[in-house]
Amino acid sequence: MSTQTELNTITSTLSELAARITALVESDGPQMDSEVYGELVAAERTVGALLRRLHRAARRTQRSEH
Repeated sequence: MSTQTELNTITSTLSELAARITALVESDGPQMDSEVYGELVAAERTVGALLRRLHRAARRTQRSEH
């Protein structure tokens, strides 16, 4: 498996995770304990940051493979 393919797979998986966390925060957030809500929001930000880094790595890998 190429690096690009692996990065695409990881990015796809993290994108799905990010969507699930966001949906949970948006739908259940008002009813959650404030500490749980805060941790989920922090996790949402962390996953978003990971996705941005993976997208940058994928672009660099794509450029170096061509």
